[in-house]
Amino acid sequence: VQLQASGGGLVQPGGSLRLSCAVSGHTFSRYSIGWFRQAPGREREFVAAHKSSDNSEHYADSVKGRFTISRDNVKNTVYLQMNSLQREDTAIYYCAASRGLITSSIRRSNLYDYWGQGTLVTVSS
Repeated sequence: VQLQASGGGLVQPGGSLRLSCAVSGHTFSRYSIGWFRQAPGREREFVAAHKSSDNSEHYADSVKGRFTISRDNVKNTVYLQMNSLQREDTAIYYCAASRGLITSSIRRSNLYDYWGQGTLVTVSS
């Protein structure tokens, strides 16, 4: 399984971006996909995830109501729509895939098996 994140860029505060995570390999629909981010000098943190087993969505409190995760099982792609972006959202965003995650584990980066290369999001005026 290979993942490729794209869609990052420079955006002003209050603006929007949509990140994409293209996943190659078979049985895409069986993988839960998560988005994580890492800002300079900070640890990687959970942003959002889509759990394949029940199609549920999960968000960090810091992005709830502003970010939306979705997936297209035909295109093997997961999206992260980011609205009302804030300077604190500046980070490298990574997508990751895992099979068999349960809800209580969905935010744990160490349980994801496959990772994309990351895409940089910069929120600045």
